[in-house]
Amino acid sequence: MRKKNDIRSLSLDELTFFFLKNKYPAYRAKQVYEWLWKKSCYSFNEMTNISIELRELLKNEFVINNIKVDKFQKSKDGTIKNAIKLYDNLIVESVLIPSENRITACVSSQVGCSLDCEFCATSKMDRIRNLNSDEIYDQVVAINSQSLNFHGRPLSNIVFMGMGEPLLNYSNILDGIEKITSDQGLGMSPKRITVSTSGISKMIKKMADDNVKFNLAISLHSAIESTRNKIMPFTKKFPLQELKDAVSYWYDKTKKIITYEYIVWKGINDDDEHLDALIKFCKISPSKVNIIEYNKTDNSIYNSASRDNINKYIKKLEKNKIPVTVRKSRGKDIDAACGQLANKIK
Repeated sequence: MRKKNDIRSLSLDELTFFFLKNKYPAYRAKQVYEWLWKKSCYSFNEMTNISIELRELLKNEFVINNIKVDKFQKSKDGTIKNAIKLYDNLIVESVLIPSENRITACVSSQVGCSLDCEFCATSKMDRIRNLNSDEIYDQVVAINSQSLNFHGRPLSNIVFMGMGEPLLNYSNILDGIEKITSDQGLGMSPKRITVSTSGISKMIKKMADDNVKFNLAISLHSAIESTRNKIMPFTKKFPLQELKDAVSYWYDKTKKIITYEYIVWKGINDDDEHLDALIKFCKISPSKVNIIEYNKTDNSIYNSASRDNINKYIKKLEKNKIPVTVRKSRGKDIDAACGQLANKIK
């Protein structure tokens, strides 16, 4: 049996060529493209402004490999964690995070993860494959629908901080964001999208060269090489000096501020040496620090620093005129908080 291509893998130009080749007018391609993206239609039968004959042609030639929300859990704080089933029955997780002023979608970019961050539950999973751009797009559509259903307002922000390292799936991330921000898709502003990386230096430079419009966040956690290598062993291949060069390059090209994500752990990076190293790193280019509450996983070595030591970080960063915020965890009771995604939904 002939394997059918996913129609959403075609560009508008390719779709137009298909219709012309089959003796249909070019405007039919625009109609179908709108159904696929702007209206997020997953069935050819629902494309009511095209003929039954044409719908049958599309069904014979193509499939739509949309995602499905297989199960979801709702936290007492309103956070929703989704088990997303892909067309090949693999599962990833995505999260809706509500707050007073915004509703954020935390989306995944890979099935599993190829990195080895000691403190992250996802890193204990094998990386099976990258997500396609339409699977990335579908996560946002699903979370937007949940936002409207449960909170009565649309999604306002997107963060690529779910399962996987986004910059190791770069082309699909870029294509997915292009669809999300396009008037032919969801029409969201790229200023409301943040891509978080663990520090893939050469890809940060490529993003700058590509003149991306979204925001960049870097999971730093230590600006001392030996400590960073222990908590994130893969960073031995991406030394801090390379990351510093990439950060400078990013700002020179884009003039966009970088956010450093930083967890403070007891006995690991909660002393003055690590704090001073972070301040020095932050001064490479305009930046801000997002101190993230540590969310316990199965690794017993990592424990959150004391409130006094976290406050010490905050005060000294502010004294050095480095903007700092503390991000309180959401969805901890359903393992939906930062670093906890590991396909545990039953």
